[in-house]
Amino acid sequence: MRDLLTKRLSGYVPRLLTLDYPEAAVLVPVTNDHGNPEIVFTLRSENLSTHRGQVSFPGGRRDPEDHSLADTALRETHEEIGLPPDQVELIAPLSQVMSLHQILVTPYVGVIPGDHPLQANPAEIDSIFRVPVEFFLDDNRERTDPLNFLNNTFYVPCYRWERYQIWGLSAVVLVDFLNAVYDAGIDLLEPPPKR
Repeated sequence: MRDLLTKRLSGYVPRLLTLDYPEAAVLVPVTNDHGNPEIVFTLRSENLSTHRGQVSFPGGRRDPEDHSLADTALRETHEEIGLPPDQVELIAPLSQVMSLHQILVTPYVGVIPGDHPLQANPAEIDSIFRVPVEFFLDDNRERTDPLNFLNNTFYVPCYRWERYQIWGLSAVVLVDFLNAVYDAGIDLLEPPPKR
């Protein structure tokens, strides 16, 4: 899996947003299984002040002690799901995105062992779940949400996996990953064709 991600993302140029907002970083954790890789997501606790009860990637706001945003993603992942930084092989950043709370988020793709035990931090995370990459490649969206950002409308898919809905910022990051690595061809600037 590492070789595929490294090859596909080596020529990828992430879009940077020139906005002066607080920074955060998330990890897009992909299991190291070339035949059936999975992406790890979290369901945020209902007790949090922002994005409560929503599906997200592990991550959070940058602390002053963090040397880089990559360090932020690794530290927050360790805090939220118990995955130590030495179990993550960072591959590359994806395009920056802006949260509804005006936080500039930089996602990082990382390869993780598929068999490493993960433990949700109950103060922040309700549950941890995995979805096979293959599930997303057919773009079996449950719905499409039009989101306005910087005078553009983005048509963001919402995917349902079991009891979880993957939508909003997490879906934008997911689509960027799928398009960059798998040429999924999911266009956020056009509404999807009627099925």
